[in-house]
Amino acid sequence: MSRYPVRHLFLALALAASGLGCEDNPTVVDADYALTHVTVIDAAGTPPQSDMTVLIKGEQIVALRKSDDLELPDGLKTVDLQGKYLLPGLADMHVHTQNMEQVFPLLHVVNGVTTLRHMDGEPFMLEWRRRIEEGRMLGPRMILGSTIIDGTPSLWQNSPVAHISVRNEAEAREEVRRAKAQGYDFIKVYSRLSREAYFGIADEARLQQMPFAGHSPDLVTVAEASAAGQASLEHLYGVMYATSSEEEALRERVGQISLRPETITGYNTWFQQTHAVEWDAARTYSPAKGMQLFNQFVKDETAQVPTLTQHNVLDRSMDLDMNDERLKYLPASMVAGWKWQLAEIYLQGRSEEESAQRRDLFNRRLALVGEMHRAGVRVMAGTDSTTPWVFPGFSLHDELALLVQAGLTPLQAIQAATLEPARYLGMQGSLGTVEQGKVADLLVLDANPLEDIRNTTRIHSVVVRGRFISAEERQALLSDLETLAGSM
Repeated sequence: MSRYPVRHLFLALALAASGLGCEDNPTVVDADYALTHVTVIDAAGTPPQSDMTVLIKGEQIVALRKSDDLELPDGLKTVDLQGKYLLPGLADMHVHTQNMEQVFPLLHVVNGVTTLRHMDGEPFMLEWRRRIEEGRMLGPRMILGSTIIDGTPSLWQNSPVAHISVRNEAEAREEVRRAKAQGYDFIKVYSRLSREAYFGIADEARLQQMPFAGHSPDLVTVAEASAAGQASLEHLYGVMYATSSEEEALRERVGQISLRPETITGYNTWFQQTHAVEWDAARTYSPAKGMQLFNQFVKDETAQVPTLTQHNVLDRSMDLDMNDERLKYLPASMVAGWKWQLAEIYLQGRSEEESAQRRDLFNRRLALVGEMHRAGVRVMAGTDSTTPWVFPGFSLHDELALLVQAGLTPLQAIQAATLEPARYLGMQGSLGTVEQGKVADLLVLDANPLEDIRNTTRIHSVVVRGRFISAEERQALLSDLETLAGSM
């Protein structure tokens, strides 16, 4: 069940109502083109289906059958995908974006990421979405959160990151109403909200029939956030405290965290202070408390977006490849900003002892995600791009590999980026699996991802809303993006 209003119910109804065959010969299907002789991994749990043909008309899959069972109309365009593997387009359920339309939407598309949940909405994203939905711009479908709503002072004080600081419940409620009027899909809550402001947002979001998601604030437990109706919890923030045998003492320490107003951003001081608490929480993990909390997440239908890619970067910043080849697709100014953030926010003052702790802490995060998943908690793939070294589009594939490392099977990791996001968004009628009648958002691979999840990076071609992007066009887009990044 989803807490999201079904924004695209009309699309699902239209797809269901459209004609799938010809009256005279039901084996002949009216289509714009066909993908033939491909192995389909539908993400619904069906074993891989070999030698399949997928027919696409407009934005829709109008047929999905064994190649020998379909009679293709004369002159129909076909793409022979023998030896290839086809699965649903991927969803990144936690992204941030800079206002560079020539770069960011295409980086996701060429990586087979066809749905994005933006966690910090701005007006330019609303315009991007309009243009994409009207067919005037190539890009993923976009679920847009409000501008970050934080407390006072915000973690992003004195920074260029768009955010709203609220001081009380009345201001918090007003921002919920404003976000709805602006056209955003959900409310993004953040770490420094007061209890009064947070529960005001929870109530006002219910009244406005808007989901709210994001961080569990420092002064609100994740159990309280789940019970209050928070649709998803991001980054595992607060989960370690809540599963510690010393939770009460740890929460008292969290409540004493303070930000220095004169700093360039409050995130640095907050990040350093929370690390010490997380480290002690990880060392005092209580399996019994963990299971109690995970059962509550299941009961409340509170999804988890652990963003392991982000934690891998922040916990193990000292181990990053500073010459990662994917940097060439990003503007030099952005790369310079990333290096500044690594030095000034994440690595500043980090000792060798803390570095060793952080490596161990990351392994604990992996174990925690595996335990939640085995308990039945909905886990969804998200990256937190554009955290430094979290690459738009590319890093979702890193996230899938980390989810497998955490204990998910390759199929379960794929479902965390396909089926589960569709269910969460209330869009399972049109997205999330490869089935007749669903939207043609598809990813074609050169190798089987169920044998090795890293094979999701071996991309052959992509389909976005029915538009086929061939291997040759995809390579041309990547080349153009590299050239463009070099000129910015």
